[in-house]
Amino acid sequence: MQECAVHCLTNRWAPAGRQFRLSTLRVRKTQSFHENREFMKLRYTTGGMARSESRSRFALVLRHSGEVVTLGAIAEALGLDRSDASKIASRWVAQGRLIRLRPGVFAPVPLDSAPGDTTIADPWVLVPELFGTAYVTGWSAAEHWHLTDQLFRRICVKTAKQVRGSLVAVRDAEFFVSHVSEDLLFGLSARWIGQKRVSVADPHRTVVDMLDDPRLGGGARHISDCLTAYLRSEHASPETIIEYAERIDNGAVFKRLGFLAERTLPADDPLLAACRERLSAGYAHLDAALAGDRIITRWRLRVPRSLAREARDR
Repeated sequence: MQECAVHCLTNRWAPAGRQFRLSTLRVRKTQSFHENREFMKLRYTTGGMARSESRSRFALVLRHSGEVVTLGAIAEALGLDRSDASKIASRWVAQGRLIRLRPGVFAPVPLDSAPGDTTIADPWVLVPELFGTAYVTGWSAAEHWHLTDQLFRRICVKTAKQVRGSLVAVRDAEFFVSHVSEDLLFGLSARWIGQKRVSVADPHRTVVDMLDDPRLGGGARHISDCLTAYLRSEHASPETIIEYAERIDNGAVFKRLGFLAERTLPADDPLLAACRERLSAGYAHLDAALAGDRIITRWRLRVPRSLAREARDR
C-alpha cells in the first residue's frame, strides 16, 4: 500500500511506461538523503567528541605539569611512550596551545594572549627545566629580597651543569649562567610559581655570591648598594655571612666584604674584625671588569681610583 501510494502521488501525470522507474528513483533519492543526513550528524558528533577529548587531555597535562610542559610530563600524564608524546606535543604547538622553548620543553599559551604572543609570564619558572640542579642568585635574587631597586632583564643563575656559554636566550627570556659545584649548593630558599618549585639564594648567599663573583652583582657599585641594604635589613646576620664565606673558600670574598662593609659600619664592628682575621695573602681585584689602579693595603685589594678616593675620604 505504501509503495502504491508513493507511486500514485509521484507519477500521477507521468507516461504509463515510466511510472515505476520514476517512483523507484524518488524512493531511492529520498532514502539516500536521509542516510546522508544521518552520516553528517554522526561526523559532526564524532568531531565534537574528538575536540572535547583533546581539550580534556590537554587540561590533564597542564594539571600534571604546571607552567612548563615536558615530553616526559605528557607521556606520564597520558600513559604514552615518548614517541607518541612527541607527536601530541607537535600537534598542540601547531594548534597554538603550546610554545616550544627548546627540544622537549614547552610552555602553555595563555588563553587571553594575543596571536603570536610568546612571552613567558615569569621566566623563573624555566630555571629547573633548562638548567637542572640550579638556583637564582646575584642581581635577580637581590631584586627578590628587595636589596635593590634596579631592574635587570637577564636572570642570574648558578647551575651544577657544565656551562658552555654564560648567556642563554629562550624566547624572550635571557639568562646569565655560571657553574657551581654540587657541594656548594647551600643557603637556598624556595619560591613556588604555581606547581613549580624554583630555588633561589637566601639573602646571605645572595650577597656572598656577588662578592665571590662580582659579575653576578652587576658591578662593584651595585654590590656595595646591595650590601648596604642587606646590613640595614631584617635579614642581616654577620655570623651567617662569615659562615657562608668560609664555606665558599675564596679569600677575595673577605677582602671585598671588609672594604665595602666599612663604608656602612663603624670601624670597630665585629663583621669588619672577622674579615681582617681571615685576610689571605696577595692582592685581589674588587672587580676584575674595572681597572684596579689603586691599592687599599689594609684590605689587600685593588680598586678603581674613584672608589679608592671615597674610601680615603671616609
